[in-house]
Amino acid sequence: MYVALLGRQPAISIAELERVFGDVRWFGGEAALIDTEEPIDIQRLGGTQKLGVVVAKFPLDDWRSVSKKIVTHYSREWAAYDGKITLGISAYGFHTTSRDVQKTGLLLKNKLKGNTSLRLIPNQDVALSTATAHHNKLGLSDNKVELLVVRGKTSIVVAESVGTQNITALAARDQGRPKRDAFVGMLPPKLAQILINLAAPNQPARLLDPFCGTGVVLQEALLLGYDVYGTDLAQKMIDYSQANLDWLQQTAHINGKVTLATADAMDARWQAPIDAVATETYLGQPFSAPPSPSKLTEVRGNCDHIIGTFLKNLADQLESGTPVAVAVPAWRASDGSFTHLPLVKNVEKFGFTRVPLTTVSPEQLLYYRPDQIVARELLVLQKS
Repeated sequence: MYVALLGRQPAISIAELERVFGDVRWFGGEAALIDTEEPIDIQRLGGTQKLGVVVAKFPLDDWRSVSKKIVTHYSREWAAYDGKITLGISAYGFHTTSRDVQKTGLLLKNKLKGNTSLRLIPNQDVALSTATAHHNKLGLSDNKVELLVVRGKTSIVVAESVGTQNITALAARDQGRPKRDAFVGMLPPKLAQILINLAAPNQPARLLDPFCGTGVVLQEALLLGYDVYGTDLAQKMIDYSQANLDWLQQTAHINGKVTLATADAMDARWQAPIDAVATETYLGQPFSAPPSPSKLTEVRGNCDHIIGTFLKNLADQLESGTPVAVAVPAWRASDGSFTHLPLVKNVEKFGFTRVPLTTVSPEQLLYYRPDQIVARELLVLQKS
């Protein structure tokens, strides 16, 4: 069993896990348990910040009691270790302080003194940041350990990290690509991973992105082992995608069949096979402040027409059951409420059904930053 520490918007993160692994459940408000014994590569998951193998489970208790159990167990476990251990400890869901978490590590270090050399990563907070864990390579070898201690509603688990989201690689794929275009939007690579995993295509598969832009979804799909097929209305975007995918295949030394073509998603005729679809559709114009009611009505209607026409066109070309994950726009008001596309509540009209999720409701799948007006609403669908 694994425990996953979820991202900034945990509902989206756990939805991704459910689509990939099936047997997933909430564990507190920021973590999930994954019931599998198979190895998991965290770098395949856009919404998981840290991942660990569960090694112990305790009844609910305070940090002091859990700390004593950790010190007792690992002072025995590492007493005869020949070499140096780097240790970080992260606590989630506890009413405690960074000082108390650090004290647990210091107690363990004193217990091991004279037998095993222990380097302790200092706690600036009760949980080490993703950046700190990543840069110290915690979880990537037997002697670089991060203990993830998570308090749920009914129990506590202790897990040993098997890795942290590789923020360096994600930044390199985002900022290091030869072709970028802020005007058409910047889809984060981790959100592209989430979209692909929400579609959850079986491998081997050919994945279509009908609004491919600069190729972010395509590049992440290639890294996940899929063949990719991208189309876009603008030839410039196809040229940018080609340059970016050429760069990726050269730098990452990966193979995968790439097909690119200029096409309008509203009337394109795509080449079979299409095994899955993952895409960020047309989001309309950007806003730095909530638009006026009349402007919102205009933009919303335009987006609904374009995306609805696209969905009808797509449905006519897919086999029944084909998985589809699309990001569509939703607009946030100053009071925090959202205005959605009309089609969101009537996907059956366009030839699709919602994929039911047990961990979250569809309304929770909204991806946005605190300062954003235009959010991305993630629709998890399948061809009827």
